[in-house]
Amino acid sequence: MSKSAVFIAATGQNVGKTTLCLGTIAALRKRFSSVGFIKPVGQQHVRISDDLIVDKDVVLFKRYFDLPSEWKDMSPVIIPPGFTRHYLDGEITLQPLLDQIRSSFQKIHESHSYTIVEGTGHVGVGSIVDLNNAKVAALLGLDMVIIVPGGLGSAFDEVSLNLAMCEKLGVKVRGVILNRVLDEKRDMVKKYFTKALDKYGIPLLGCVPYNEFLSNPTIRDFEALFNTSLITGDEHHYRHFKHTRLVAGSLEKYQQDLVSNELIITPASRTEIIQENIKHHRLYLERGEDFQGGMILTGDQAPSDELIQEIQSMNIPTLYTPICSYDAMKMITSYIAKIRLKDTPKIEQAITLVERHVDFDALATAKVRG
Repeated sequence: MSKSAVFIAATGQNVGKTTLCLGTIAALRKRFSSVGFIKPVGQQHVRISDDLIVDKDVVLFKRYFDLPSEWKDMSPVIIPPGFTRHYLDGEITLQPLLDQIRSSFQKIHESHSYTIVEGTGHVGVGSIVDLNNAKVAALLGLDMVIIVPGGLGSAFDEVSLNLAMCEKLGVKVRGVILNRVLDEKRDMVKKYFTKALDKYGIPLLGCVPYNEFLSNPTIRDFEALFNTSLITGDEHHYRHFKHTRLVAGSLEKYQQDLVSNELIITPASRTEIIQENIKHHRLYLERGEDFQGGMILTGDQAPSDELIQEIQSMNIPTLYTPICSYDAMKMITSYIAKIRLKDTPKIEQAITLVERHVDFDALATAKVRG
């Protein structure tokens, strides 16, 4: 049986490429005996051992799908801070990087029936070190699938820019997948985006709807956002919240609007608000239920030891950051949650959503060109 592979790129960061790759691997594993994964060029990385760093997405895919390939082959080139300057100064040369990417891909490709190759950012990312996505796809002889944020005019403009680089480097774009398309516009966007792509002879392979749960951060995400750690409630790191609310008004107003599964942002000095939250956790617990709340405490005044002990008694996931509540809320509003390995519900939701809305039969026939 001939082996297949495809390069998955996007029109920018935070478009949902990792989500699409998760769903794609899960779907292709139902069609092929084995599916491999490689991210040839990575930027955001984690340390596996003293002498090994790999792209963070590789950790997610290798561990979630229990992939057998070596870490170094799945993440052959990492671009850490300072890499670009060293490259431009001639301290790092291109050919060894290309050789490593080609060698790693061949090892994974030869040992799997299908290989997913994930790019970094938009098609041109990496150009300053001569390792943009289109160049890597051309090096490996792969067709490309481009992930685009849901929309019509501006989304198609982004596709056109990325197609220009692919055409310049001789990379065939096998198809486009729209992601996070609003339900009320989905039929219209799907119809007219397909018509617009006809001029390039490129099919629309999928139109994945927006899913609020996938965009919903957990308290673990907020630890990273505020560069701090939970002061209590460690077992609820991956709790999702239906509501997030800045509490700056009166206690009476808070009591009127109080709901379960809500993350509240309030100054640590507002002990009456915090204790009201603790009270409701206790009331639910007495009924054998879980209030499922969480708190981000803010301001110059840190919570007292006595208050922390009260919060701990109800095991409420809570963190403290010494910025004002309004700044904290602004940071949260603009934050884009990433899928984490331990956030199994989000991974499973992503896989289900992608499997339902992408034409994997078309992807299954993607071949490596000689």
